[in-house]
Amino acid sequence: MLDKIKVAAQYCFPQHGLSRLVGKLAQAEAGKLSHWIIKKFINHYQVDMNDAVHSEANAYPSFNAFFTRPLKPGTRPIVEGDNKLAHPVDGAVSQLGPIQHGQLIQAKGHDYSARELLGGDKALAEEFSDGDFATIYLAPKDYHRIHMPCKGKLRKMVYVPGQLFSVNPLTAANVPNLFARNERVVAIFDTEFGPMAVVLVGATIVASIETIWSGTVTPPGGKQVFTWDYQDQDISLDKGAEMGRFKLGSTVVMLFAKDAIEFEQSLAPTVATVMGTHFATKAE
Repeated sequence: MLDKIKVAAQYCFPQHGLSRLVGKLAQAEAGKLSHWIIKKFINHYQVDMNDAVHSEANAYPSFNAFFTRPLKPGTRPIVEGDNKLAHPVDGAVSQLGPIQHGQLIQAKGHDYSARELLGGDKALAEEFSDGDFATIYLAPKDYHRIHMPCKGKLRKMVYVPGQLFSVNPLTAANVPNLFARNERVVAIFDTEFGPMAVVLVGATIVASIETIWSGTVTPPGGKQVFTWDYQDQDISLDKGAEMGRFKLGSTVVMLFAKDAIEFEQSLAPTVATVMGTHFATKAE
């Protein structure tokens, strides 16, 4: 009953208004208050600060600075081999598997459309027809920068407006069409493995989503889908390079073309992921 109440409440409260308010508070450099909030967050979520460049809460001028904290060099070695893809984030597998009839698995009993996820572009969705997908959930305790699974050249970015439901496992199991319903940023890369979509899904109190080539992408305001074409620009990122970050946690969905990759055999729902470790291999 409590779980049903938690899900139902999300339909009622002002998702965007609350998220933008939290965003302003998280951005504020409030001295001792900011440090107190950061310490409480670390203790409540048992955040491991050992890998961070700065392990002390007092080193961060704002909550956002803490939440998007960089890691010490070398703490996330990138898997070697031109035929191997690396995990893009620290988190946990939500779902992964084949894209069947244009549908991705959200949770047991819930599928959603690749075309909707990618902003309604039919031709773009067809590039991933009968391909594979992986969804990784970032919990509050996780490192929240997103890195490249493989080397890629940016072709397109799409901002898709939407709602801001939580993306935790409880909500994913109970809110239909969740990832194609929430606000999101879609980055399309051309890689040696074929086209790759990296979808950064917004969520409740996610103040903004950033990419390294455009800065803050959300929210531009309004309900219009925005598309940026980068084919005439050389924005290329190496495997393991940072490509974006969440200001407060969320979910990453990746799409690959048919017969492009084979996921690492141990991957399954709830399995923890570590950025840089072996994620998938180029299909034979």
